[in-house]
Amino acid sequence: MRTLTLDIPEAVLTGVKIPRTRLKSDLKRELALQLYREQMISFANAHRMADMSKIEFHYLLGERQIPRQYDVEDCEKDMENLARWKAAQ
Repeated sequence: MRTLTLDIPEAVLTGVKIPRTRLKSDLKRELALQLYREQMISFANAHRMADMSKIEFHYLLGERQIPRQYDVEDCEKDMENLARWKAAQ
């Protein structure tokens, strides 16, 4: 797995209103939310980046009033997959 390290100047970090004990996890979550909001990453990658379960990330999107990236095409694919799954039962 590849990772990326960001250097954030200490002067910037001192102004961040996040307790030091939560700094890394909160910044990862905020980055994941923003990238998802801007449609730069998928839901799956966003919840992984945020180190959250799918359900937890769905709730967080709701709390922040960030719309899900789900359109008619996604719905049609889900319906096709559901029909195939039912047929296989």
